[in-house]
Amino acid sequence: MTMMQTTENGSLENTRRSPLKRFLPLLIVLAGLAGGYALGLHQYLSLEFLSESRGVLRGFVAENPFLAPLGFAVLYAMAVAFSFPAASILTLFAGFLFGWLLGGALVAVAATVGASAVFLAARGALSGVLAEKIGGRVSRMAKGFEEDAFNYLLVLRLAPIFPFWVVNIAPALFNVPLRTYATATFLGILPGTFAYAYLGHGLDSVLVAAAEAGRAVTLGDLITPQLTLAFAALALIAAIPVAVKKLRRSPDT
Repeated sequence: MTMMQTTENGSLENTRRSPLKRFLPLLIVLAGLAGGYALGLHQYLSLEFLSESRGVLRGFVAENPFLAPLGFAVLYAMAVAFSFPAASILTLFAGFLFGWLLGGALVAVAATVGASAVFLAARGALSGVLAEKIGGRVSRMAKGFEEDAFNYLLVLRLAPIFPFWVVNIAPALFNVPLRTYATATFLGILPGTFAYAYLGHGLDSVLVAAAEAGRAVTLGDLITPQLTLAFAALALIAAIPVAVKKLRRSPDT
């Protein structure tokens, strides 16, 4: 069976499912996001909260060396699964509370698990929509994405051009295999994850200085031009295989 036949069969099977079954996982994600904001949980995902509670949080981690990392990983995965736009802040939390190495490792695993969950929810609801609604050049682009999904995703993960939650959901439109999605996500977020965890590891002095100056720390205070250039360089390197493949397939070559 060819890839096109498999995609068509998957799309037909998906359309036969009742709308409720198709959209229920995605509705749960949206309900969780709305519920979290309604409960004010987003107020705890800020550097201001970390500054005010850093003593209590570090005390809890010291008293619970096994439960604290596990609990944080579960919370991080849930935040990603429910698409809370706070991945960078939570990664700083991880570095601050657990150190850059353990914190980065926790985030890499938890973010991949959470992203895979929302990807599966979106794929169940949106699979086949692209093939049914569009054609022509865009359809060929979609097929190209499917054929080289790993490199495309790797570039998107390395370069934080789009919000993390957008990249979590967008591949669901292109029938990307879960294994490819999870692998590219895990590898692609590693540089940025450990960079932010390292920033979080050295955040204490920044928070203290800001508190003494009577001002709040923002994420923009921590992102240097050098860090931005490093992310851009990583994305450029990852994009090279994609560009080479396109050049080889070009009829002019």
